[in-house]
Amino acid sequence: MSNIIGNHVAGSRLSQTGGTLQDVFNPSTGDVSGQIRLSSAAELDDVVKVASEAALGWGATPPMKRAQVMFRFKRLLEENADKIASTISSEHGKTHQDALGEVSRGLEAVEFSCGIPHLLKGSFSEQAAASIDVYSIPQALGVVAGITPFNFPAMVPLWMIPNALACGNSFILKPSERDPSVTLILADLLNEAGLPDGVFNVVQGDKVVVDAILDNPDIMAVSFVGSTPVAEYIYTRGAANGKRVQALGGAKNHMIIMPDADMGQVVDALMGAGYGSAGERCMAVSVPVPVGEKVADDLMDRMIPLVENLPVGPPTDTNAAMGPVITRQSLDRITSLLQSGIDQGAKLLVDGRGIKVPGHENGFFIGASLFDHVTPKMDIYKEEIFGPVLSTVRVTDYEAAIKLVHGNPYANGVAIFTRDGDAARDFVNRIEVGMVGVNVPIPVPVGYHSFGGWKKSIFGSHHIYGPDTIHFYTRLKAVTSRWPTGIKAGAEYNFPMMS
Repeated sequence: MSNIIGNHVAGSRLSQTGGTLQDVFNPSTGDVSGQIRLSSAAELDDVVKVASEAALGWGATPPMKRAQVMFRFKRLLEENADKIASTISSEHGKTHQDALGEVSRGLEAVEFSCGIPHLLKGSFSEQAAASIDVYSIPQALGVVAGITPFNFPAMVPLWMIPNALACGNSFILKPSERDPSVTLILADLLNEAGLPDGVFNVVQGDKVVVDAILDNPDIMAVSFVGSTPVAEYIYTRGAANGKRVQALGGAKNHMIIMPDADMGQVVDALMGAGYGSAGERCMAVSVPVPVGEKVADDLMDRMIPLVENLPVGPPTDTNAAMGPVITRQSLDRITSLLQSGIDQGAKLLVDGRGIKVPGHENGFFIGASLFDHVTPKMDIYKEEIFGPVLSTVRVTDYEAAIKLVHGNPYANGVAIFTRDGDAARDFVNRIEVGMVGVNVPIPVPVGYHSFGGWKKSIFGSHHIYGPDTIHFYTRLKAVTSRWPTGIKAGAEYNFPMMS
């Protein structure tokens, strides 16, 4: 296999000779498209030494000069967006337009990082007491790391990398083993933008590298996005080793459909939010919640023909609305959960199993599926399916919808569709979920706000990107200063007071 995907360290792509090789697949064909060389814990530790050395100079670089690198990086991302999207599609399977959308949303975080010097100004209090000034300055942590998921191989790293770098840290990225190539493109573009060697590094690997990141004492903070069990593991182990950790986990996102909602808008929103990217989004709507039997019946009547005719195909098919799922294992898990829904009493109105895409018979394709009469006790409701499956839960009234959402252990995203401002305002204020949409199905905040759920959808106190990124990637130093002029002689034995 000629396409060996390795690390990117100190400004160069490395061709390691040791380490286990693991196949990387093209989900549209089922063929092996390359192999990733898994790094060892010792290799990770060597990269940390490189990043530690680079962090010294980079942290001392004026913030505006760091921002200028981010400006150039932003321009290069825009110029290479099509190439990046094609790489995403080839290893992930999402349509080209969907991949371009991913790059665009990642660019928002890069744009935010360009303005970080303004947010690193700190604060100053002159004459806090006689001849005493007090000021606070946010300073870089040093070496930080990111562990990112397969479903957004460009966007999620871009949520972390530019903000951490603009704050003056060096960064080590451990991308998903399933679609690792795009991160090497990002590394090349950062080098082209003028980032000094060693400030950003990519280490390919599996759990061995993850554990090495969590255990290495010179890595000060870890950002993670993935499933809830892994997020909890990373938070627990990282925090036990004294690290800052932000670990974003899974989701079960509900969409409440009130009787007064615009049903045409609801259907369009559900189709895109439920089946876009084959449902492999942590912010995908997976549970439609129609309020009242009439609303539910109307919704199902409208949805069935659209779901049945949703075009599925490879990223090269410009007519395809949905591509394959990431792996054969994911496909098998989704089909198993579909069968469990039937066995547990849900009504499968549209069955996406067994779909064949001409010319791509070995691809990891599954059609869109639609369940009705799902209950909270069923596995298809309790588990994050991470596939193109909508599980409709009917409720009698608005209060029952609130209770349903609050009874779920996840609290990543939620939406309400209504024309009633009172209902919307009450919903926004009362609902115990981190990101809320009002007539917006996927309420992912723009880059100058911060992204994060509540409850089992996040571990750690910091949300990702936006203003919270400053608090996560820097530590505050407070300085109290007084110069000799005006100082009275004699020791003070009482606790100092600023009066």
